[in-house]
Amino acid sequence: MIPSPLLEFRQVSKTYGDGAATIRALDRIDLSIERHQFLAIMGPSGSGKSTAMNILGCLDVPSSGAYLFDGVEVGNLDRGQRTLLRRHMLGFVFQGFNLLARTSAIENVELPLVYRGMAGPERRRLAKRALGMVGLAGREDHTSAQLSGGQQQRVAIARAIVTEPKVLLADEPTGNLDTRTGDEIMALMTALNREQGITVIMVTHEDEIAAYADRIVRFVDGHLDSDRPNVKEASHVL
Repeated sequence: MIPSPLLEFRQVSKTYGDGAATIRALDRIDLSIERHQFLAIMGPSGSGKSTAMNILGCLDVPSSGAYLFDGVEVGNLDRGQRTLLRRHMLGFVFQGFNLLARTSAIENVELPLVYRGMAGPERRRLAKRALGMVGLAGREDHTSAQLSGGQQQRVAIARAIVTEPKVLLADEPTGNLDTRTGDEIMALMTALNREQGITVIMVTHEDEIAAYADRIVRFVDGHLDSDRPNVKEASHVL
C-alpha cells in the first residue's frame, strides 16, 4: 500500500476581495509533500508562495479546494482545532527571528511548551535539549542582545523544534544573515531533516539557499510553474 502524502493541496485556490477588486493569489493548485521531504518554495513577489505557506501552516484556509494534513481536511476544522494542529504538529522559523528581546534563550525556547501547559522542570529539560541540538549548549541564559544573528536564528529553530513537530516551516530563514552564517543555518536545517526526520518546507528567493532542498517548486502568478527534484551539489551534502 502506497502511503498517503503528509501534506496535500487538491485544486486549492485562494482569493481576496470581491467583484472587480478580486485577487486570485492561488489558482487550482495540486501539490503533494511526502514525509521527511525538504521542499523549497520559490517565486517572485506576488507569485502566491507566501499564501501557499500560510495555508500549509494552517494560518489560513483555501477559498476552494482542499488542504489535507496527514489525511485530515484542514478546512473542516474550526479555529481552535487548527490552533491545536499548529501547536502540536508544526514549527515555524521566520526571517526576523521573533525572539523576546529581554528574555533568555532558554525562556524563549520554552514558550511553546508554556502554551501547552507543561510543568516548569520538564519545560526546562526539553528546552535545554533543543538548544543543545542547535549547538547552543552553554548559552541558555544569554539574551538576544548577547547573541549574534546566527545564534538568534538557532534559538528560533530550537523554539520551533522543542515540541517535536512533524513539519518545520521556514520563511526566508537566512534573509537577515550573512552568507557564511546562512550556510551554517541551512546545514543545521538539513541535519534536522535527515537525522530527526522533520519535514522541512522553506520559502526562499535565493537559488543558493534553495539548493539545500531535495525538491524545488516555483510559483508564478498564483500557478505552480515548475516542480522538480533537486540534485544537490557536494558542498550541500553533509
